Amino acid sequence: MSNKLKIQADMIRKATTMGEALPFIWDALLLKTEKMIGQIGDKSPHVAKADGIYDDMRYDWWTSGFWPGILWVMYEMSGNEKYKDAAWGWDEKLEQKMVQANNFHHDVGFQFLPSAIVKYKLTGDEDAKRRGLFAANFLAGRFNLAGQFLRAWNQEKIGWSIVDSSLNLSILFWAAQEIADPRFDHIGKAHANTIVNYFIREDGSVNHIVNFDPQTGEFIESLGGQGAGPHSSWSRGQAWALHGMANTYRFTGDKKYLYAAQRVANYFLACLPDDHVPHWDFRVAVSLDGIPRDTSAATCAASGMLELAELLSPLEGAVYRRGAENILLSLSKHYATWDQPDHEAILIAGTGHFPNGENIDVSLIYGDYYFVESIAKLRGWKTRIF
Repeated sequence: MSNKLKIQADMIRKATTMGEALPFIWDALLLKTEKMIGQIGDKSPHVAKADGIYDDMRYDWWTSGFWPGILWVMYEMSGNEKYKDAAWGWDEKLEQKMVQANNFHHDVGFQFLPSAIVKYKLTGDEDAKRRGLFAANFLAGRFNLAGQFLRAWNQEKIGWSIVDSSLNLSILFWAAQEIADPRFDHIGKAHANTIVNYFIREDGSVNHIVNFDPQTGEFIESLGGQGAGPHSSWSRGQAWALHGMANTYRFTGDKKYLYAAQRVANYFLACLPDDHVPHWDFRVAVSLDGIPRDTSAATCAASGMLELAELLSPLEGAVYRRGAENILLSLSKHYATWDQPDHEAILIAGTGHFPNGENIDVSLIYGDYYFVESIAKLRGWKTRIF
C-alpha cells in the first residue's frame, strides 16, 4: 500500500490543476482512509502530534463525530462496506454517553450530524434518527430567549456564545424538516441572526466569542478566544462562519445568510498567503514571524466555498470554487501525509489553541474530515449533512 500511495503522491505533485490532481487525490484517500480504519480502530481521535498517532478522547469531547463522519462519506462515495461497518456503532456510543455524567454542549451538531444523522440518511436506521432528534432537542434547550443565542460550553459561561455554533445549526434545520416542527427552525434562524448581527464584522472578519448578559440579552463584549485578541481574526472562526452561513442559506433560502457567507469568504480569500493555506490568525500573520498555519481552517473554509459555488450561479460561484480548489490542491501537494504510511492522519500543520499553547503544528481530525468532505464534493457528493 505504501508504494501505491507514493505513486499517487508523485502524480498529485506533478499536477498543475485540481482537475488533473483530483483522480489521484481520491485514489490516495481510498488507500489512506482504509488503512486508518485499522490504525484508529475504536479510538475517538482528536489530535495527532509529531509521532503521527491519533489520541483517544472521551465520547463527549466535541470532535467525537468527525472520524465516523469520514467513514460515512467514504462509504457513500466508494460503496466499500468496510467503511460502513467501521462507522455503524458510533452514534450508539455517543448516545450511551448522553445518559451518563458528561460535558456535551453547543457542539452536539458536530457530534451527531456526521454520525447518527448521516447514518439515518444513508441507511434509514430509525435508532439513528431518534438519536439525531435527541441531540437536536438538546441543542434547542440551550437557547437563551432574551439574547437570542445558543449558549456556548458549560460551567460558568452562562452568557457566552461562539461563532463555532453557526456550523452546528444544521442539526436544528434538519430536525425541523424531519418532523415538520418549526420550533427548531425558529431557534436556528434566531441564532443565525445573532451571528450576522454580533459576530460577523462589516469587513467580513469575525469575533470568536461574544458575551451577553444572560438575564437581559444585552451585548457586553467580544472576547478573543482562540484568536489573538478580541479584535483579531482567527482563521478557523472565519471558516466556521463562512460554512455555517452558507449551510443556513441552503436550509432557509434567506439571502441575508448567503450575503454574510460571501462577505466572510471574500475576506478569507483576500487574507490568504501565497500558498493558499491560512495562518492561525489573519491579523497577526503580517506582523509577526513564526505564526503557524492552520490546515483545519483551510479545509473547513474550502468546503464552505464549494457550498457557496453550488448555491450561486456558475458565474458568481466561480471565484469560490476556484478559491476552494487552490486551497485543496496546495494542501494535497504540501500538507498531506501520503508519503508517511504509518501516520494516522491525512493532513499536518493544524493549529488548535495557539493562545493557550495547545496543539500547535499538529494533525486535527476535523481538518481531516473537512478535507474528505471537500474532495467528495468535488466528486459529486450530495448527502449534505452540515
